[in-house]
Amino acid sequence: MDRDSFSGRLKDLRLESGLTQAGLAQKIGATQRQVSFWEKAQVEPNIFWLIKLADFFDVSVDYLIGRN
Repeated sequence: MDRDSFSGRLKDLRLESGLTQAGLAQKIGATQRQVSFWEKAQVEPNIFWLIKLADFFDVSVDYLIGRN
């Protein structure tokens, strides 16, 4: 997994926060399955979820999508 990709950055942020996929999902109101799909790059989140994730991790959407 490319650490500069959305999926890589999401997984790194989640692990740095000490959260499981289910734990992150609960905190942002998503499902564990959604988080899993995002981290495996099977599905890309829409803007609603990108903003939720950016706010939760206190990073920019640009950072999440690799535009730092």
